[in-house]
Amino acid sequence: MKVIIDTNSLLSLVRYYIKIDSKNILSKYIKSKLESGELLIIDKVYDECKYVSKGDILSTLNYLNDNYFLKSINFPIKTDNLLAPAPNKLLRQIDNQFVNSVVLKQKKISEIEYEIQKNIFMNGADIKQIILALNYKRDNIDVIIVTEESEISNDNKLFKKIPSMCKELNIKTMTLPELLVSFNDLRIEFTNL
Repeated sequence: MKVIIDTNSLLSLVRYYIKIDSKNILSKYIKSKLESGELLIIDKVYDECKYVSKGDILSTLNYLNDNYFLKSINFPIKTDNLLAPAPNKLLRQIDNQFVNSVVLKQKKISEIEYEIQKNIFMNGADIKQIILALNYKRDNIDVIIVTEESEISNDNKLFKKIPSMCKELNIKTMTLPELLVSFNDLRIEFTNL
C-alpha cells in the first residue's frame, strides 16, 4: 500500500504528535515508512513544507533536510512530468465536477481568469497528489491520501477539496489520526505536558 501525505497532515504530525512523543518513536517510524516507500511526499508538498509555519516540518523531521537520506530514497517524488492515466477525462472532471460552481458564479470569474486559476490548480500539490494516486490505482496498487481537509468546501476556493475530489475518483482518504491508528506496529509513549 502507498500512503500519500499532504502538507497540513505533516504540520499536524510535528505540531501535535511528535512534540509529545517522549522517545522519538514516531519520527523514527515515519522515517522508516519513507525509506520503505510506503509513505510518500511529493515535490509540491515538500516545497510547501519549506515555508509553512516557518519551516517547522523540515526542522522537526530533520532527516528531510539530509541530502544523503533524500537521495537514498529518491525523495521527494517528482511530479513535473506526471500525467493522469486519462488526462482528458480528468480535465473534464475538473471543469465540470471539481470546480466550485457557487464560487465561480459569485466571483463572476471570466473565462480567461478561470483558465489562469485552473493552470495554477493543475500545478498545485492537491491535484498532483490525486494524479499520483490515480497512477497507482491504474497499476492496481492500493493507495490512500492522508489529508486534514474536510469534504465540505467553506473557504471560497475555486476548486473543491481533496476529499471531495477523491470521493468522485474512488480514491481512499483518511485523516492523520486514522493513519496513525492503522499502523498496528506503532507503539508511542506520550509525555505529560
